[in-house]
Amino acid sequence: MKDIFQRKKENYRFRDQFLYHLDNVDVKFRHCHALKGITLTVNPGEILFVTGKSGAGKTTLLNLLSGDLHPSRGRVLGVEQGDRFVSQVFQDLRLFDNKSCEENIWYAYDAKLYKNRNEFHADMIELASVLGMKDKLSLKIEQANGGLKQKVAMVRALMTRPNILIADEPTAALDKESSIKLFDVLNFYNVKRKLTVVWASHNRDLVKQFPGKIVHLENGKLIYSGHACFI
Repeated sequence: MKDIFQRKKENYRFRDQFLYHLDNVDVKFRHCHALKGITLTVNPGEILFVTGKSGAGKTTLLNLLSGDLHPSRGRVLGVEQGDRFVSQVFQDLRLFDNKSCEENIWYAYDAKLYKNRNEFHADMIELASVLGMKDKLSLKIEQANGGLKQKVAMVRALMTRPNILIADEPTAALDKESSIKLFDVLNFYNVKRKLTVVWASHNRDLVKQFPGKIVHLENGKLIYSGHACFI
């Protein structure tokens, strides 16, 4: 896959040596202590997998990084800096059922990032081809299966040319082959464009196959943080 995605801000720089730093963070809801004493640093250009069972606190952690949630105690540094564009893929995907796959992806179009609509379309077609969904672009979302919907959401997120991608269970409806293809795409972006990826998954056996760092949560606590091959 050739390097077709290029940020327009050639002088883009991070202001700090880290993207995010969580300092002894707790998150409490009325009936739930979702995160407990989390200290964690996310560095530029890192691929970070957040693993754990359902209810372990993965989504809460992602919401902290995105700025959609504030801690009950502790600090989250880096969220407010405006020179980083964050794109998110949520568990509910937030697609328009009455629109086609291609029409949903077009919502990512920004004239400030692309020379013209033809460039956007060409990039979309190439990315869709890599993920094996080119022939499904005209299909309405309401007719698509779960795996195709996840691919559409990921393509739409990547077409915004983000600096940081936060994805919540992006392979939950994908088979192993499709999951590997998706990681290959994200790894390409990471290597060529220095995209920082934060990927939450309950499937630790899957993400252990990929290079990157794993943060493992259990009952809101950070149990392990390190390279995937050592867990």
